[in-house]
Amino acid sequence: MSDTGFGPAEARALLASEFAPWVQEMGLEPLELGPRGALFRLPVNPRLQLTGGPGAGALCGQAIAAVADTATVLALAGANGRFRICTTVDMQVNFVRPLGPVPAEVAVEIESNGRKLAVVRVRVSAEDSPKAAALATLTFMYLED
Repeated sequence: MSDTGFGPAEARALLASEFAPWVQEMGLEPLELGPRGALFRLPVNPRLQLTGGPGAGALCGQAIAAVADTATVLALAGANGRFRICTTVDMQVNFVRPLGPVPAEVAVEIESNGRKLAVVRVRVSAEDSPKAAALATLTFMYLED
């Protein structure tokens, strides 16, 4: 899927060099990157799961939002063939159903990737499940050309 020369290996290197340690500790794994989107795997991580109540073991909402944001930055780097400094200007997350404790698939679809703004949709689901656990729409602003 990588036509831009920025594939999973480059995404892993970017994640290791530019992201906060707690973001790296989520364990997001780049699988495919290309001009229109990307695919990631999020392994089971007890540190990202709810610990009590009826939802114990489910991936927490804050982790889902962080994963969507992180995957978007990496997907845009894949689409652009390089990392462009950017910032999130809007994020909407709809939590559809609980997720976990199972590995998750994170699919990023780039709707628009312009000179200054990019808009993406992110779908988080249990690995190999057709049902979405969360759907997010994010807008990013590029801070460089």
